[in-house]
Amino acid sequence: MSRPHRPVSLRSWWQRLTLVGALLVLHGWALAQGVALQLLNAERAEDGLAVSFSTRFELPKPAEEALLKGVAVYFVADVQVLRSRWYWRDARIATASRTWRLTWQPLTRQYRVSTGGLHQSFDTLGEAIASLRGVSGWRVADSKEIEDDGRYYLEFSYKLDTTQLPRPMQIGLGGNHGWTLSVERNLTLNLEAAPSPPPNKPQP
Repeated sequence: MSRPHRPVSLRSWWQRLTLVGALLVLHGWALAQGVALQLLNAERAEDGLAVSFSTRFELPKPAEEALLKGVAVYFVADVQVLRSRWYWRDARIATASRTWRLTWQPLTRQYRVSTGGLHQSFDTLGEAIASLRGVSGWRVADSKEIEDDGRYYLEFSYKLDTTQLPRPMQIGLGGNHGWTLSVERNLTLNLEAAPSPPPNKPQP
């Protein structure tokens, strides 16, 4: 015996519609930006403030085609550390930036990732992309710049940087169709003093 159909109230229907709409908006935003930020963490180390992050994305097809034609593709991570102030605009304490350069080497048929004077080669594009999706223990501020009683937050961004493409390509991109790959996030810092190293035990 089938159960009688219960009419859905207008309020319940509207709540469901609103939820579905919100999910679609979030899904569309994620697709438009093209980058999922899986991890963003900051902690105090002995020599300052260290940031770790991890992302997930795939290289857009136009960027991959340009790469195979000899065009270098750049990814940039930027961090700004700010101190909250109730009496004036927030103070910028430190800034840090890291750039990855991705190229295709036709002679060796390998992909090369360069960052900070270091170079590494990969047999596949997937391996090369995986190497530049994040970083661990990146020092973005010195110890002297962080006070124990301050309230701090950081502004983080990671993107495929089209401003470093050849000028003719930048003009041809227009609205960056197919090249949009970025994510931004703010993170409030809950800083604790770095643990002190254990004292040396006296020799017997």
